[in-house]
Amino acid sequence: MGLNLTQKIIKSHLLSGEMKTQNQISIRIAQTLTQDATGTMAYLQFEALGVPRVKTELSVSYVDHNTLQEDFKNPDDHEFLRTIAAKHGIVFSRPGNGICHQVHLERFGKPGKTLLGSDSHTPTGGGIGMLAIGAGGLDVAMAMAGSPYTLKMPGVVKVVLTGELPPWVAAKDIILEVLRRDTVKGGVGFVYEYSGPALKNLTVPERATITNMGAELGATSSVFPSDDVTLNFLKAQGREKDWIRLEPDTDAVYERELYIDLSKLEPMAACPHMPDQVKTIRELEGLEVQQVAIGSCTNSSFVDIARVACILDGKQVSPNLSLGISPGSRQVLMNIAEKGYYQKLVKAGARILECTCGPCIGQGFAPPTAGVSVRTFNRNFEKRSGTPDAKLYLVSPEVAAVAAIAGKFTDPRKFGEYPKVQMPEKFSIDDSMIIYPNADGSKVEIKRGPNIAPLPLGTPMPSELKGETLIVTGDNITTDHIMPAGKYLPLRSNVPEYAKHVFEGVDKEFPARAKKVGGGFIIGGENYGQGSSREHAALCPMYLGVKAVIVKSFARIHLANLVNFGILPLTFKNPDDYSKISLGDQLSIDVSNLKGNVTVKNITKNQGYEVSHPLSDRDIEIIKAGGQLSYEKMKSCA
Repeated sequence: MGLNLTQKIIKSHLLSGEMKTQNQISIRIAQTLTQDATGTMAYLQFEALGVPRVKTELSVSYVDHNTLQEDFKNPDDHEFLRTIAAKHGIVFSRPGNGICHQVHLERFGKPGKTLLGSDSHTPTGGGIGMLAIGAGGLDVAMAMAGSPYTLKMPGVVKVVLTGELPPWVAAKDIILEVLRRDTVKGGVGFVYEYSGPALKNLTVPERATITNMGAELGATSSVFPSDDVTLNFLKAQGREKDWIRLEPDTDAVYERELYIDLSKLEPMAACPHMPDQVKTIRELEGLEVQQVAIGSCTNSSFVDIARVACILDGKQVSPNLSLGISPGSRQVLMNIAEKGYYQKLVKAGARILECTCGPCIGQGFAPPTAGVSVRTFNRNFEKRSGTPDAKLYLVSPEVAAVAAIAGKFTDPRKFGEYPKVQMPEKFSIDDSMIIYPNADGSKVEIKRGPNIAPLPLGTPMPSELKGETLIVTGDNITTDHIMPAGKYLPLRSNVPEYAKHVFEGVDKEFPARAKKVGGGFIIGGENYGQGSSREHAALCPMYLGVKAVIVKSFARIHLANLVNFGILPLTFKNPDDYSKISLGDQLSIDVSNLKGNVTVKNITKNQGYEVSHPLSDRDIEIIKAGGQLSYEKMKSCA
């Protein structure tokens, strides 16, 4: 029996475990990436491990989230990241160099390698044939220190692409179709592996759009083969030496298969407030738009921005809206400027923003009150944009550009001839904003601003957990719900301050309530913790004394983060029991034997609920120690 592409990459990095679906395995991580919103905490954790130099083949620290410098906090963090990178052997991508996923694809990604990143959209690297996985910052810190990454062996979904995309239909529409079919929780526990005759017509940036937004499926990752298309992209980047051919065996086996005929797709949009709420543009035709934002790690490549420039050429942005464009990298910005596309954008009335995540994470360019914002991004969660009542739609760059001109949703197929933009045979390359570390960083002094607080550690778990029900949430609670981003991102390196905003958009009283009663329990529905990899959604609740989270089901990365910070993740055996617990109920859980049956006792209502957990023996040890860092310290003292 042959191996699929995912199995081939895992096999070449496998350290322990059997490659059987849902078996626990450990793999060697070749590359890591961090971004500044998660990186400050990841590097504080790396420091706590006491390892002088990273042990990966390559680790890169990017600054792409917190670039608005309203006060000292963000620039202080940038200095911390720069100096800690120099000290510990990490490549540093300076503010302004671009979004981590776009830059990594351009300059560092290698087919066949494993990549672990402290950002949920790390699977972008699958567009170049990597097994790229998003994780919490602590998992990335452990990988940089040389520890294996432990996960459950994913199942693999084969996505067979046939036909050819019609004019005005884009790669974004392919992943929107997958989301329409499989939903935001349908990919949990799987890698989506793309194949079929249509691959030859999809460029690496188009493939990366698909793998990037595959994170919204809840999937472990998404991956494309490394073929001649990949080779051409790497040649254009001057990196053909990094190419290897990597394809599945002809007799490879998959858990299931998904067939998509590209010729039958049409322009689509994900409607508020979930990426799987997909409608055709025909259904939205005529809906007035107040803002258009083009960019993010999903759709900010050279071809994306150049095609938008061609659509806008000789026309004007509607006076009823504002258009902001964020090129994905400095390389993209330089190339569109050199080839004349930049001038077309400016003449049309577009506002050119920094080469950063920016509006996607609520850092500037917020929509107006109750405004409809058409975005080429990957997430449209409620309040994520910085405007609580804005309505966010996710579309391709082509749909966004036409909406910017028309001032309303318009089927782009009515617009005229589809502009064709070719991938350059050779990109103009300037890596001067990338700083490589010296061979010896021992004498580098790490700069720490006053906003960088000491790293909080968990305490060992007692044999019985007691406390109050602090909140009862619904389904699809995202990490944005738990830990809001936007204006609070500068607090990422200051947990005591950031913890004051836990669940702010859901229940503003949560932090004060948790502090008053000494912590307690969170009750939730399906797919709890979906979205961003931000470990603060576990770290800050841990700081507030949350002992366990009891839900119907968890999102993958958040589940791992709860374990890393010593919070017990439990799931209801009977989902109906979820509705029996109320805010303020006193709960008790005997955790002396987590390998046996576990019961949650509701002391207030004199009820009991059977629960289960997905924890391995190692996970149980970590939780009982108070989290991963406490566990490592215990091991080193043993």
